[in-house]
Amino acid sequence: MNLAAYKRGRGGRSSFSGTVATIFGASGFLGRYIVAKLGRTGSQVIVPYRCDPYEVQRLKLSGDLGQVLFLPFDLKNEDSIRKAMKYSNVVINLVGRDWETKNYTFDDVHVEGSRRIARIAKEMEVPRLIHFSALNATPEPQQIYQEGGSQYLKSKYFGELAVREEYPDATVIRPADIFGAEDRFTRYYVNTWRRAHGTLPLWKKGTETIKQPVFCSDVAEAVVNAIKDPDAVGKVFDAVGPHRYYLSDLIDFFYRIIRYPRFKRINITPVFRAKAYYLSHAPNEPICTPDKLEREHITDRIPDGLTLEDLGVKLTPIEQRAIFDLKPFRFNAYYHEALGEFKDPEHPPVIL
Repeated sequence: MNLAAYKRGRGGRSSFSGTVATIFGASGFLGRYIVAKLGRTGSQVIVPYRCDPYEVQRLKLSGDLGQVLFLPFDLKNEDSIRKAMKYSNVVINLVGRDWETKNYTFDDVHVEGSRRIARIAKEMEVPRLIHFSALNATPEPQQIYQEGGSQYLKSKYFGELAVREEYPDATVIRPADIFGAEDRFTRYYVNTWRRAHGTLPLWKKGTETIKQPVFCSDVAEAVVNAIKDPDAVGKVFDAVGPHRYYLSDLIDFFYRIIRYPRFKRINITPVFRAKAYYLSHAPNEPICTPDKLEREHITDRIPDGLTLEDLGVKLTPIEQRAIFDLKPFRFNAYYHEALGEFKDPEHPPVIL
């Protein structure tokens, strides 16, 4: 009998919920929200990292003193993975790459890395594993520009299969594009590098792509609820927002928010595709890659199974958040406007 695993306190940050969670990939965008949600409920969180320690140290504030712990690891080093989940009763795999590097391909991270984490979690007899895949993961993605389609989505699909082989009772969450503060969805489309001299290149100007983005805090809440819910074991949840929109309407909405003058959408040109190829080989983090161009224009499939609402989450529409999240990108942001000087931007039409 392990008395240390018992709940203590009245609940909340300074209590112990009984959950000890190892979160692989906690240094990423979504990870910080999941760590914050777990820390708020009095859970102990182990954060394996392979980046500079200063990049994850801010996560220590998410929990009470001594409740958020850090451990260096390598995805190809099984001993470091075992050490990270040795005392945990929950393992969450958020590890993913938006682009390939010379050290880690999509398959290295999404397939072999996921398989390794799932296999070791089973060996260590960890009671719960939550694995993150992708909403549009498929073995045969739609081919738009890149031969064979998005390799990212292919690897996510086979990674999900690998996890099922090693840990059949894993809970799988398939998120759509996730929006929130410092995201890679709303900020991606208003980024200077994504534009081209005041225009935004899109496949068929974005009029044939439908997206159903989900709020980051809703996904984090779903993870916490899935840990508590025994019925979530072995289930698959599609993490989508409450509404579907044409990509063209969403982007027009973003640019109404930032009040960008003389903005228009255009078709993707060969010059812009060459730019994406160049950015994918830049020494720093690439803003746009050919694979990213491919998957950003794939329509989100309609969920045909369980969603976050089945985990008790009240979904947040993007209209309620984008105005706040994109405020730093406003044109002439230094201008001190008077109250009511500018009308609120018109919301994008919803596809029923």
